[in-house]
Amino acid sequence: MSRKWKLAAAGLAGAVALSLAVWANGSGDRMHYRLTPDNFAAINGGVFEGWGTSLCWWANRIGYSDVLAEKAAEAFCDPEKGLGLNILRYNIGGGDDPAHDHIQRTDSMMPGYWSNPTVDAEKGIYEWEYDWTQDSAQRNVLMHCLKAGGSGMLVEGFSNSPPYFMTFSGCSSGARNPGENNLQENAYGAFARYLADVAEHFDQAWGIRFQSMSPMNEPDTAYWGAMSPKQEGCHFDPGASQSRMLLALSEELEKRNLGSIRLAGTDETSVDTQASSIGLLSDEALKALDRVDTHTYAGNGKKRLRRLALERQKNLWMSEVDGGGTLGEAAGEMGAGLWLANQIIDDLNSLTPSAWVLWQVIDSHISADGYLGRRDSGMVNRNGGYWGTAVADHDAQSLNLTMKYYVFGQFTRYIRPGSRLIVLGNGAAAAEDAKAGTLTIVVMNPDRKVRTAGFDLSAMGSAYRDGNRIEVIRTSGTLEEGEHWAVQADLALKQGAFEAELPGGSVTTFVVHAHN
Repeated sequence: MSRKWKLAAAGLAGAVALSLAVWANGSGDRMHYRLTPDNFAAINGGVFEGWGTSLCWWANRIGYSDVLAEKAAEAFCDPEKGLGLNILRYNIGGGDDPAHDHIQRTDSMMPGYWSNPTVDAEKGIYEWEYDWTQDSAQRNVLMHCLKAGGSGMLVEGFSNSPPYFMTFSGCSSGARNPGENNLQENAYGAFARYLADVAEHFDQAWGIRFQSMSPMNEPDTAYWGAMSPKQEGCHFDPGASQSRMLLALSEELEKRNLGSIRLAGTDETSVDTQASSIGLLSDEALKALDRVDTHTYAGNGKKRLRRLALERQKNLWMSEVDGGGTLGEAAGEMGAGLWLANQIIDDLNSLTPSAWVLWQVIDSHISADGYLGRRDSGMVNRNGGYWGTAVADHDAQSLNLTMKYYVFGQFTRYIRPGSRLIVLGNGAAAAEDAKAGTLTIVVMNPDRKVRTAGFDLSAMGSAYRDGNRIEVIRTSGTLEEGEHWAVQADLALKQGAFEAELPGGSVTTFVVHAHN
């Protein structure tokens, strides 16, 4: 989850290349899509579990304020008024040496829950007490979000680093050599105990049972170095080290009667690295692993990773991605949103994950005073590329939403948990919700000129026939004068098909209602 500028640049180049091919299967300005049940996704038995965001680091920054926490909860988790995100990745902070003062962001100085540690590293004795008042800001946002989202919310606990006193470097930002393991060889059990203690306390004291836990973040990288100005992080070598960490946490959860918590990993930054890491796990660790979590910042093997997950009979989440890219010719404020739409569409069609999680919905902050002696980054350039979908204004106690936020909602508000993804491609994603009786299609047009798209649903069964109502919702333009989930005139199926115009620089959602 670091600022992977080189990877982001590579991703942007790939996105631009993809945009040139988006309309390749069309004829002139017309695109043709044929939906078929043969293309239903198979991951997790075909059940899409939802959309989400990590809570670190933005929740750590805004959670002091109930006003901001409540506004964020409504904007991001309320299914009627906001995005309807139902997955929250809660960061269990490792906690750095109190004497350190190297992290420069105002939001990424994550506290740990420990206090008064005593260590005999030679004997492998690690003891500590707990201060459950720590990390109150992130927890406050979590509580508001769970309330706003209602039933069906999922919480994943994840870790970026062990506590500093369990590491070789004595720093929770990584090893002195960032390509080497930083967890002490005799501290795997202690770190697993720490994570399980947190999970147990959340369950018993606050009534929050983590749906899953992931003990590592982008472990097979050289991002995480001691005294880094960015964030916590920890390298774990693929194979023996990652296997050992997964098994240690699995055993600790079983001891606490928390075995229903799904073990997830290994949250590599690249789909190619993720596939390699899974292949190097021990048989015991692979058996204990309930779900593959991957990031999609880099790599070309999304379909390969999907096949690997299916072969291993593992669920698969896209657990983190974002970037500062733009897409579209002279797209203005829609550029960042079109970039995000392209990323989502490619992930849903190539990886077919059962969940899609944005890194963090707020990445920038406005504050005249800053925080803990650091300066906030301020308002983003809405006509350029930026991370996140909104900016928190601490002076005005408000959220500044962006067109990227509204584009995200074109997916999250209408492809709901319980749906089944349909592989489509060519700038479009689709899913059917059998319970709700709807089929949703989201299509982007990154070009300046209007395109016409035709959709053939004749192979989808007798529920889709003449007269079926089709809702049309669109986002385009600017914050001041554009469309934000703007409802268009209804369409209707004719002979199992329909067509519609896609304005330049737009993302359009079609919700087809089936006959019962």
